[in-house]
Amino acid sequence: MTKQAPVDKRRIILDAAVRVFARDGFHKCRVSDIADEAGVAYGLVYHYFKSKDQVLDTLFLERWEVLLEAIRHTDALEVPAEEKLHAIAGFIIDSYRHDPDLMKVIIVEVTRAANSFGAVHIRKIDEAYALIRGVVEKAQQRGEFRSEIPAQFAVMSFYGAIEQVLTGWIFGLLDEGEDAYDSAKAHIVQTICGGLAA
Repeated sequence: MTKQAPVDKRRIILDAAVRVFARDGFHKCRVSDIADEAGVAYGLVYHYFKSKDQVLDTLFLERWEVLLEAIRHTDALEVPAEEKLHAIAGFIIDSYRHDPDLMKVIIVEVTRAANSFGAVHIRKIDEAYALIRGVVEKAQQRGEFRSEIPAQFAVMSFYGAIEQVLTGWIFGLLDEGEDAYDSAKAHIVQTICGGLAA
């Protein structure tokens, strides 16, 4: 007889929180809503997390670390900068493709929440910008990209374009689907790299 793997209640709570935050918004929901969605006792949420804020912090930090590692891995590849930017854009868009609720929560409740969670996590958010800036700066030094465009401005334009496209999907302003996801990767990179090209 095989043993069943133990149930990861903490993960169940986090996954439930994603659904609740995406559906109702972080500020409108209560810890009891997360517990109900997860099918656990109210007190169990507090066993793992001090507050609703800590739940959101955890969701963001887990996913952002994955993004940072993906950017580091991409930057280590011996390929042109344009391919690196395509891979980074592709990773973020594929993250939305596979888990739109989580990406909605991260964008709406954290990275765009300038007066709350965005301010709390600005240093962590800036780590991603700094890594992408490194890609751009090295490309400028090699003559792949124009040096007169500030690297930080290029990075903000690149990441901002990605986030705006995701926002368009979140709010139903842009068509979604496999073709749209794949086209967006190419269009974003073409738009930014066309302006950066030496």
